[in-house]
Amino acid sequence: MDPELAALVIELAEQHDPLTAYEFLCERYLEAHSRQLSVTRDDVAELMVRLVSAGGATVLDPACGVGTLLLAPAGPATRTGPQTGAQPPAHAGAQPARQAARMLGQDLSETSAAITASRLRLRGLTAEVVAGDSMRNDGFPGEKADAVVCDPPFNERAWGYEELTGDPRWEYGLPPRGEPELAWVQHCLTHVKPRGLVAILMPPAAASRKAGRRIRANLLRAGALRAVVALPGSDLWLLRRPSPGERPPSDVLIIDATADLPSVEPAWQAYLEDRSDQTVRIIDLLADEVDMTPARHQRRDDVGRAFAEARDRFLAAAAVPPDLKVLEQPLDQPATTLGDLIKEGLVATSQAPPKMAADAGDVPVLTSDDVLNGTPPSGFTTVQQGLVAIRPGDVVASYSSVRVMADGGAVLGPHLTLYRVDARRLDPDFLAGFLRAAGGRVTTGSSRFDVRRTRLPRLSLKEQKSYGEAFRQLAVLEDAIRETSTLGQALIRLGLDGLADGHLHPQS
Repeated sequence: MDPELAALVIELAEQHDPLTAYEFLCERYLEAHSRQLSVTRDDVAELMVRLVSAGGATVLDPACGVGTLLLAPAGPATRTGPQTGAQPPAHAGAQPARQAARMLGQDLSETSAAITASRLRLRGLTAEVVAGDSMRNDGFPGEKADAVVCDPPFNERAWGYEELTGDPRWEYGLPPRGEPELAWVQHCLTHVKPRGLVAILMPPAAASRKAGRRIRANLLRAGALRAVVALPGSDLWLLRRPSPGERPPSDVLIIDATADLPSVEPAWQAYLEDRSDQTVRIIDLLADEVDMTPARHQRRDDVGRAFAEARDRFLAAAAVPPDLKVLEQPLDQPATTLGDLIKEGLVATSQAPPKMAADAGDVPVLTSDDVLNGTPPSGFTTVQQGLVAIRPGDVVASYSSVRVMADGGAVLGPHLTLYRVDARRLDPDFLAGFLRAAGGRVTTGSSRFDVRRTRLPRLSLKEQKSYGEAFRQLAVLEDAIRETSTLGQALIRLGLDGLADGHLHPQS
């Protein structure tokens, strides 16, 4: 390692605990390699792990990447990674995924495998992570986990079709050359115990492609495939390895949750308790094209209502940008730094206690994901010394986002910094805007960003409030764009379905 870089890493580790320092470096790495790396969304990762419910057991991820799925049981406060789109919080009553006793992971990239291993071990978790091609060189031959979670690479044609034609993993049929995801499905089923669960993300087309029809049919006949759930950008397949002699179910859960992620857990629980009204008879699927596309099986009488609800939510989420004056020349104003404001007593900073956990307890915790997505506190911790209570008007910053808090009632989570301003002399939205702008100007190649050097113009409180209102409107606009992106996809799909099946009609 370059001596200067090594010195900066050591300094970072001395300023924070090792886990915080390593997560900061991981975030920078992910930003710098965002085009080469695909990272599972945190809310989807947490959902997948909660659905397989593998607390106190062994969990395997055969395509672990940088460890997002294996880290999901640790709770959102202790992970990092790019996010895409604001999503609703988990449904009321949802608990953090239970921590597995043993983590197993494999990834083709040696670098990603090493990152995953380090992130797990820094949390004190029992883990074994290997590098290698899971299809051609299984890192855990004979291993039977209690649950398997997987976000495999999509459309990877060079997955080993020629070499693996007679592989014993193809219990439900030889995957066609162009259906690598069905190879991953069977690989995962091979590595789970009888009655163990598999949660795997799949491309939407895998639910209907003709080439995979025979394998889908065999999975249904055997009772292995239990649910197909449409999510934004992908489908989630839930599978259960049948026990010898077990009678297969007569129906399968098929739902569309592209605009309602919190609906998945109640629907899955209702299916497990044999009280679901969102199932499709397996015999009907087998008599047709074995097309399990959720949009095709949505109850037709719900399309019109769902379209109207999605349209109303889409319109309500709309926001307008601030009305900003364009200047011929940039203003030359006297400036100060955040560090000077702290010295002058205008800003006080706080951080959570070292090694604070946010996955169990009665005290609500604001996490880095909550700050990024603008959602209510999703973590929980126990009463302990050093907790930082959040007040309305506090500015909270993570490595990737900054927000002014509208409500109190929670405590500050790990990897966050709280800035409490003297409201008589400093506007919190003004401070948050310049902190956000400074963080956005840092290039991914930068090895260090000292937030205390953030420059702010010296303005009267009235002028600060004008800037603060503009910054606030931009923050609202950003949240609205995230929400409308997801809602817009659902609105288009529902509109197409409704017009095609007669539940919607153009206004005359």
